[in-house]
Amino acid sequence: MTEVLVTGLGATTPLGGNVGSTWAAMLAGESGVRKIDADWAQELPVRIVASLAVEPTDTLERVQARRLDRSQQVALVAAREAWADAGSPEVDPERLAVVVGTGIGGALTLLGQDDIMEDKGHRRVSPLTIPMLMPNGPAATVGLELGARAGVHAPVSACASGAEAIALGLDVIRSGRADVVVVGGAEACIHPLPLAGFSQMQALSTRNDEPEAASRPFDKGRDGFVLGEGAGILVLERAEHATARGARTYARLAGAGMSADAYHIAAPDPVGAGASRAISRAVQDAGLAPADIGHVNAHATSTPVGDTAEAAAILSSLGEHPVVTSTKSMTGHLLGAAGAVEAIATLLAIRDGKVPATRNLDDPDDDIRLDLARVHPRTVTLRAAVNDSFGFGGHNVALVFTTA
Repeated sequence: MTEVLVTGLGATTPLGGNVGSTWAAMLAGESGVRKIDADWAQELPVRIVASLAVEPTDTLERVQARRLDRSQQVALVAAREAWADAGSPEVDPERLAVVVGTGIGGALTLLGQDDIMEDKGHRRVSPLTIPMLMPNGPAATVGLELGARAGVHAPVSACASGAEAIALGLDVIRSGRADVVVVGGAEACIHPLPLAGFSQMQALSTRNDEPEAASRPFDKGRDGFVLGEGAGILVLERAEHATARGARTYARLAGAGMSADAYHIAAPDPVGAGASRAISRAVQDAGLAPADIGHVNAHATSTPVGDTAEAAAILSSLGEHPVVTSTKSMTGHLLGAAGAVEAIATLLAIRDGKVPATRNLDDPDDDIRLDLARVHPRTVTLRAAVNDSFGFGGHNVALVFTTA
């Protein structure tokens, strides 16, 4: 089977404006959750979010930034870092593809332009509205930046979108269609409407007075996730192509597995059956056994039902031995970007032999029988690790990374 390597990484998150600062903050157990001071948030039931640590407009040219939705801006920032990190590989454009997912896409543009039309009339609506709001906008922005001609794809699978993009990138290289695929996820939809909608679902934490303590996966006191924004981008490369150009390698993307719950539009299968199938398929696809997996970066959003179902899935597919963490305890939930940012954390854990601790895990849930990294990062020697992601609609994706 074709070997696929990760040769470049890029990110912009609530913890940092690039991969290095984000990873350092994860190992330090920092929180990217903050209070919203803006007037528009004061009447909302939830007034905390995990907003970007560095504004994309700090690095993008002003004219270019104005032509992009915020979700496209963060995708471009992360993609530029990842491409440079990979050494700006020389590749035939016909052998270069892009797969960047999003859960919601250009919501800020849609809502903002609707306000303009209602206040000032249809003639004041921007002619760039449609390119800025379409869900494939982040993928298209990255594809245009890099001149990718082998295909540009945009999976929209709610909070599994970023991980699904990585899985599809693996398939594109294995199929022989491309030598290099730029993959990941992007999301930026901090706005009153999404906050109100998630609040009405009772999906968000209401710890408005303790923002840094609000995201608490696997803890008995968890009461929902914290809405975040950001992007994570990886450069995947066919091993022969990477070796021929002398590329530095982070890890091997060894396998991927996908499934669907077919259970409920928003709630997970309570026993985690679909998630378990995705994890098992990813491990099998990688040619490994459950005993080979030493670490899981869990989806673990900090919702009462979701964390319990995922714990059951990990136990049934892998057992009790892997060291488990949730970096959402620090970043909040980046929706369609979550799986990509967490995939980056997973492969860096393999590289550095360190698993970030789950922040705010003060009193672990008695029903979650996992080896949870807490208080301090866990020093481990890892051969293989799993990153799993799940999304509304019953989407389940698991990725397996190994030492290269």
